Amino acid sequence: MVPNVLIFDTTLRDGEQAPGFSMSEDGKLKMARALAALNVDIIEAGFAAASPGDARAIARIAAEIDGPRICSLARATKGDIDAAAQSLKAAKKKRIHVFLGTSPIHREFKLEMSPAEVLTCIADMVAYAREFADDVEFSAEDAIRTEPGFLVEALSTAAAAGASTLNVPDTVGYSTPEEIYELFRMLSKKVTRDDHVIFSAHCHNDLGLAVANSLAAVRGGARQIECTVNGIGERAGNAALEDTVMAIRTRRDATGVTTAINTREIMNASRTLSKITSTHPPRNKAIVGANAFAHEAGIHQHGVLKNRETYEIMKPEDIGLASNTLVLGKHSGKHALAARAKELGHDLDTEQLNAAFAVFKEVADEVGTVDSARLATILSRLDGTLETGLWTLLRAEVRMPLAANAMPVARIELDHPRRGRVTDIASAPGALDAAFTAVSHIIGMEGRVESIDMQYVAADPDEDGPGGQGADVLIEMSVAVDGESFIGRARTRDILPACVSAYIDALCNAEAIARHRARNHAPAAAE
Repeated sequence: MVPNVLIFDTTLRDGEQAPGFSMSEDGKLKMARALAALNVDIIEAGFAAASPGDARAIARIAAEIDGPRICSLARATKGDIDAAAQSLKAAKKKRIHVFLGTSPIHREFKLEMSPAEVLTCIADMVAYAREFADDVEFSAEDAIRTEPGFLVEALSTAAAAGASTLNVPDTVGYSTPEEIYELFRMLSKKVTRDDHVIFSAHCHNDLGLAVANSLAAVRGGARQIECTVNGIGERAGNAALEDTVMAIRTRRDATGVTTAINTREIMNASRTLSKITSTHPPRNKAIVGANAFAHEAGIHQHGVLKNRETYEIMKPEDIGLASNTLVLGKHSGKHALAARAKELGHDLDTEQLNAAFAVFKEVADEVGTVDSARLATILSRLDGTLETGLWTLLRAEVRMPLAANAMPVARIELDHPRRGRVTDIASAPGALDAAFTAVSHIIGMEGRVESIDMQYVAADPDEDGPGGQGADVLIEMSVAVDGESFIGRARTRDILPACVSAYIDALCNAEAIARHRARNHAPAAAE
């Protein structure tokens, strides 16, 4: 039988402690639902003693979330344990997580306690927590920098007092996989405990080794991994749940263990967290980054079209993605272009493909990525079925109100190959909202901005002249139209026209796909 490793998710506690990732009570509850769907074993819902808001959020999660065990962190004090117990009252399955520093630097400078006093505190506070919960976890904070002999003594004391999980955190992300492996092997042999008591690994990513260290701990005997969605957490973050779980799943031959995670919910959990915190993982983030299953290079695209396994070691469907993505850009080849054209209803012969490829390369050099809407426009122009051209921005002006309660007013002028110049004026609570509203009125299509990514790209100072900043604004915007997302891109000198142009681009993409679908009577993906 393959051993099971418990997944202890601390996104709502350690993850939320990181600057920029604070969540509201409603946000934490929404994230807890996503974690329950992911089927994590334990949700560390927060630190009840940290604030009244955290205590309320834990209580709501305890009352409303079924499935995972709900946990609250507590320092080794009666006040913290009381707060944790109170917040967990409604939980069907609960855990109190007690921690105390054990390393010499923590004992001397933070706790001002002797080794004997630390051991007494561990025994007393773990036993006190057991009065409120049958499931108590003890963490030896800064375990990696604790003397091995004293760490064995501290963990043995916690187990004797009733702790069923012994956590060995690399609090400052200092260890290496080899050291972690040897430490857990040693602890497995020397810590006095009952058979049901397990070891847990909680690794930080200061040296970029959190996932590798967590997997090494499992090889050394750990049967619980503490991690976070998207790898968020203090400083450089925690072990990323998605990386850890998919490493275990993909390399079961090497890890020899399994988890109970429903991996098809990984993308949902990642995206839920991104929306709640307004922070998206980097494009090159393993598993959940936008590029994780994307291919632009022609050689790679050709291989993937023939057989996914040439360049993919996991299936995108296994993490909740509909499919991989062949990104059409300047590095793409004819094979990928022909495949995407066929999806859009254009079965190109050699001559047509060559003509389309030449135009595609020109567009790719200009805009970078050629999405399905742009490709549909290129193909329609070549086969003579293009019914209308694209809107372009001529002028964008916003007047900010002098009165406190008045709203900004935007005047937008667009140009169209068939309809000519069209102007509209709109007001809204924000300047961009007003501009977007005016654009929607002109084009006749409503869009809702989902996200905006902006880059400030400095130019050569010699080219910009004296006194100039010499920078362009690059905008990539996701806009929802009738429940479907479309990407718009623009590059200009100023932020306002760049955002408006990107919004126009997204709506033009939506128009192009709508025309294509009407002509072919078949659905096609926007991206």
